[in-house]
Amino acid sequence: MFKRVLGRRDEEEKVKKEGRLPPGQSLTTRFPVLHYGPVPSFDPATWTFRVHGEVEEEVSWNWKEFQELPRTKLKMDIHCVTRWSKFDTEWEGVHVKTLIDNGLIKPKASAKFVVQHCEYGFTTNTPMDWLLGSNFLLATHFDGQPLTPDHGYPLRAVVGAIPNRSDLSEPYFWKGGKWLRSLEFVEEDQLGFWEKAGYHNKADVWKEQRFSYQY
Repeated sequence: MFKRVLGRRDEEEKVKKEGRLPPGQSLTTRFPVLHYGPVPSFDPATWTFRVHGEVEEEVSWNWKEFQELPRTKLKMDIHCVTRWSKFDTEWEGVHVKTLIDNGLIKPKASAKFVVQHCEYGFTTNTPMDWLLGSNFLLATHFDGQPLTPDHGYPLRAVVGAIPNRSDLSEPYFWKGGKWLRSLEFVEEDQLGFWEKAGYHNKADVWKEQRFSYQY
């Protein structure tokens, strides 16, 4: 155990020197489970994923159809508002920008924000430019395996940091919702579940924008 502690500290010092550890964060080698409410069940026969709101045409895919969408793999760092950070995590799933580029989703010019709708009515909100970033993924797999139920199986949004990509926004990990069921494109920003509860709407990890009283 002592060797594991020393190893974690050495790795933390390494990513800190590389400029990848945001203020107030600590490296973890685990993947903590944090969410509000119970883990939902999944029935592939009835599950659907819907895109609606400020789009030219509403679209919906069942589970089989969703798995046939263009896929990508992504490695990035993730930072939780509860102060843990996990580095070089590997994800697989669907980039929203790819779906838009292929004409599978057609946002209207009026679409400026997106609300992620998850099981049990949970929501979180993001600007359009975050959704289109290469560090935002509709993920089905983590570390080469399907997501586990407590980490969002069958589908969750993930948003993190790609090293040496200063052009991308880097919000805290809660800005990607677990057990995702739909994306709603909207004209004006709409606070999500944790944002209404006092979490910071912009959630910039480098500015430690954890709570709404911070600016």
